[in-house]
Amino acid sequence: MTVTTPESIGDTRGLPALGPEGTRLLRLLDDTFESWGVAAGARPMTMPPLLPAADLAKLDYYDNFPHQAVVAAPLDLERRATTPFDTSAGRFPSDALEPAALGLPSASCYAVYLTHQGTQVADDTLVTVCSWCFRKETHYEGMRRQLGFRMREIVAIGGREHAENHLAGFTARIQSFAAALDLPLRREAACDPFFDKGSSKAVLQRLTPVKYEFLYEDLAIASVNTHRNFFGDRCDITLESTGGPAFTSCVAFGLERWLSALTRRHGSWESATQAVLDASRGASAGASGAAGPVI
Repeated sequence: MTVTTPESIGDTRGLPALGPEGTRLLRLLDDTFESWGVAAGARPMTMPPLLPAADLAKLDYYDNFPHQAVVAAPLDLERRATTPFDTSAGRFPSDALEPAALGLPSASCYAVYLTHQGTQVADDTLVTVCSWCFRKETHYEGMRRQLGFRMREIVAIGGREHAENHLAGFTARIQSFAAALDLPLRREAACDPFFDKGSSKAVLQRLTPVKYEFLYEDLAIASVNTHRNFFGDRCDITLESTGGPAFTSCVAFGLERWLSALTRRHGSWESATQAVLDASRGASAGASGAAGPVI
């Protein structure tokens, strides 16, 4: 007999469904994280689910993350007549498709940088978005590891100090929130190959990590990331104050992974939801309105 865990209605292809209880908790968490960004001055935005593959290539995405990349292509209506859907394999043959010119991004922030390309921004710009993200994995597991998932991000674009302060403030906020949830997290430096492995930026990354993850058990559920002026250079995002390239950083929350961690810790949807509600009420009672150590 197959037993369904509290965290999902299972699917081994990385595309599980959420029932009403999980949907409620996901929305509660996303509203919480979005409110942190808005309170800090972030502009809520909605990004497209697909991006031009050429734009992602300009950001070295397919060089640094080829193992995660997922692309999309429309049907070639002429060739489809001679290469129909393969029912035995459950897929369209590649000959039935047009060239894949669209990419499904693995993180929400890529669309933010591309949306701001060729613009000048204030030194203290903040944006918050929640988007569907996609990652090819060696295997999929409930809410822990999915092909398609939702990621809330709070993105800083501006001066170096602004980008650095953004991460410091939200690092404290994540830690405080986790403590209020009785959710023990450990903070570890990540080794994602964000820059080309042979570049000078990659050497600097090894000396000064650009990404820290917050893990519950062995699962990363949030991260803080600095990109220095990489996206400012590549997307021609400049500062109104100096005209130089903008610095960027982002704080990311994998929403389904938070669901997994909370249900594993608290045992049920009801208990996990109550823990978030209690933590939020406690934060409201002592809130300062700043993106600092207060939840």
